[in-house]
Amino acid sequence: MHGALKAARQRGATTVFIACVPAEQVSAEVDIDIRLLVGAEVLAGSTRLKAGTVTKLALNTLSTGVMVKLGKVYGNRMVDVAVTNRKLHDRALRMLQDLTGLNREAAAILLEKSDRRVKLALLMHWAEVSAEEGDRLLATHQGNLRQALQSKAV
Repeated sequence: MHGALKAARQRGATTVFIACVPAEQVSAEVDIDIRLLVGAEVLAGSTRLKAGTVTKLALNTLSTGVMVKLGKVYGNRMVDVAVTNRKLHDRALRMLQDLTGLNREAAAILLEKSDRRVKLALLMHWAEVSAEEGDRLLATHQGNLRQALQSKAV
């Protein structure tokens, strides 16, 4: 663990350490130190039950925040979805229908015009731009749909 953290620091990465024990028990030289102190287990001698659950919840929260910060989310929807199979295609169509009010056929046409990219399809529809213009806007705004939309409205 300490070797990996040192290597990450040498590469200029921000280091994060998550542990379910107090810092006095296990120290780490990191940028962000997260301690998830869960207390004693219900079953004496078992050290993984609550710690595993709370660690998973913390990682889910962190990864959700990262997705929002990276602009992969619009509202409460993951709009930066790769449409790689039938299930994801159906999800993309339902999302487009819900967010745009289009019927399924129109949503399918829009999805194909956007090269099966939901975020681009939404931008094309809401800002009334071509796929090429939408790509340019998203690139200018580091893939952030909300910022691309706001720039088009100005």
